[in-house]
Amino acid sequence: MKAIVQQRYGEPSEVLHVMEVAVPSDDVVVSVRAAGVNWADYSITTGVPYMVRLGFGLRRPRPAKRVRGTDVAGVVEKLAPGVQGLAVGEEVFGWCNGAFAEYASASVGNLVRKPAGIGFDQAAAVPMAGMVALQALRDVGHVEVGQKVLVNGASGGIGMFTVQIAKAMGAEVTGVCGPKNVDFVSSIGADHVIDYTKSDFTKGEETYDFILDIADNRSFGERRQVLVPGGTLVPNSGEGGRFAGSLGRIVAARVLSLFIGENLHPFLSLPKHDDLVTLGEMIESGDVTPSVGRTFPLVEAAEAVAYVGERHARGKTIVTP
Repeated sequence: MKAIVQQRYGEPSEVLHVMEVAVPSDDVVVSVRAAGVNWADYSITTGVPYMVRLGFGLRRPRPAKRVRGTDVAGVVEKLAPGVQGLAVGEEVFGWCNGAFAEYASASVGNLVRKPAGIGFDQAAAVPMAGMVALQALRDVGHVEVGQKVLVNGASGGIGMFTVQIAKAMGAEVTGVCGPKNVDFVSSIGADHVIDYTKSDFTKGEETYDFILDIADNRSFGERRQVLVPGGTLVPNSGEGGRFAGSLGRIVAARVLSLFIGENLHPFLSLPKHDDLVTLGEMIESGDVTPSVGRTFPLVEAAEAVAYVGERHARGKTIVTP
């Protein structure tokens, strides 16, 4: 089968190549119809921050970690003996090892049935970005009806889901984005939209119960000014120093939160089967609609990863075999 293989670290155009590899084997083999592109794919491709290499290989990706992509949507092609819960021919979505390929394999607990009424490209947009948004709002922020939520970076994949899930929770949502995305952020349900080229939300009079800062273009002190007492700030940008990346900010925020009233709470989202089910239910109910910004064919996956690495993508970026 054809797959996008990485044999060393570097810029996507230099290290991601289409190659013929063996069809993988796990609980479930999926015929890939679409794969979501995440910031993590860019980070792993470049090997920066260097700490990602602890999980993928210090000098180069280990053989089992050389096909990029985790978010997948497709059709069950094959099941290992004894695997239950899915059937050959079912349409599924979830996360796997090596989604940028014609076939991918996954544990059965990593996949759920694709919601009716959306395409494979929309389903592939959901897993990582959707779970970050859901877990940040529900498990970290404990957002309730009537609270005020601000999403800095509302037009990207995580921001898109955060706006919609917060609205479904009954919050009043403000989205911050660039001028080209104001209409888009409004269309996905934001009550208020701030064009950051025209207005600085940290200088306004409005305060918020919960802030998810994906853009990470303000200091902790600036963002704290617009939190209500006891409010929660989640700085969730993937960027940071070349060695530790966002880990340095996580440590700094945790330490700082011990001395102030506001809750600075960076977190690491973990894939959970039940959360994937919840996201599917929210899609079927109409509370959440995944938006796909750009789609690239498999042979242009390197371009897709580089595009996401620029951090200006609208909605989710998708690769399709």
